[in-house]
Amino acid sequence: MLLLSLVSMSVAGVLTALSPNVWAYAALRFLCGFGRSMVGTCALVLSTELVGKRWRDTVSVAGFACFTVGFLSLPALAYTFREASWRNMYLWTSLPSLCYSILLYFLVQESPRWLLVRGRKHDAIETVREIAALNGGGITCSFSMLHACATEREDAGAGGDGVFATLQSMWERRWALRRLAAIMTASFGVGMVYYGMPLNVGNLGSNLYLSVTYNALAEFPSSILSWLLMGKINRRSSVIALTSVAGLCSLACVVIPEGSGERMAAEVLSFFATCTAFNIILMYSIELFPTSVRNSAVGLALVLGGVAAPVLVALGRDRSFWSFGVFGLAVGCLGLFAACLPETRGRSMSDTMEEEEYKEAAATSDGMDNNADLV
Repeated sequence: MLLLSLVSMSVAGVLTALSPNVWAYAALRFLCGFGRSMVGTCALVLSTELVGKRWRDTVSVAGFACFTVGFLSLPALAYTFREASWRNMYLWTSLPSLCYSILLYFLVQESPRWLLVRGRKHDAIETVREIAALNGGGITCSFSMLHACATEREDAGAGGDGVFATLQSMWERRWALRRLAAIMTASFGVGMVYYGMPLNVGNLGSNLYLSVTYNALAEFPSSILSWLLMGKINRRSSVIALTSVAGLCSLACVVIPEGSGERMAAEVLSFFATCTAFNIILMYSIELFPTSVRNSAVGLALVLGGVAAPVLVALGRDRSFWSFGVFGLAVGCLGLFAACLPETRGRSMSDTMEEEEYKEAAATSDGMDNNADLV
């Protein structure tokens, strides 16, 4: 899926540079966005399923840092081609992804977790052999254990593939539906600001290239802070605190005069807090859902906020409340829905709905026992 997403995004981007009219341009931008929407989710899910719990946070932050490098390249490319045709920008941002897809095809293995859940135990064993060989040593674990895990998960039932199968699987379980609704609500506000702020820098009244650069630079310390928070502080508390800060700073942009340094500082701080919350929500979503539905569930959780952002940015050109004001209210208020989610820091990831359901029941039982002891 990751390979298909990269290739479709890249090809659509290259063809956009050759668009003969606005209708072809719009159709190709839609196809490019459709492919792009799956790249980040698939890359993060795959990378975290290839490592153990100890390295999960580090691998996630490494992905966030690489994303920031790509973000920083945009103002540099835009400034370089400021006197040239807009078609150059599409070519230079799309062709590298084709190179990445070639590297991906030859260097990246399938997730052993996903293979086991699908009952492909022999493929899972071969994948683990390849990973062990890349690590410079042989396998010390027992393959009979992998066989037992695969048999157990086959008996439990892996469920169907795709978004509709994911929704059906969650609809049948109240705890899963409650998690999906809460994370989608919180992510809607975070995604609105995360995707909307870079689009909204033109409404700040300052230099466009510098504004985008400042926003991109804000993602570097955001990645470091995400790594520190994920290792030390609960996911739920982090999301609530960060979305509150982002909301207050975005609302401050409504009252601070346009073109001032204070407004730029408030906007960058809001974007910084939102980026950190976005990173943690991504990790949070991965830990909330088992392997059998993880990819689809994480994709559902993070896409909706970006849909509303461009409309609000357009409205905010005449009145900043419709952009900065709505952004602040959305991220600050909707982020509070993270309080409805269970804490996942330090937990191992589940592979089937039944396994996660067992953990949920065990956690609820422990909480009831603790309350009884207090009484």
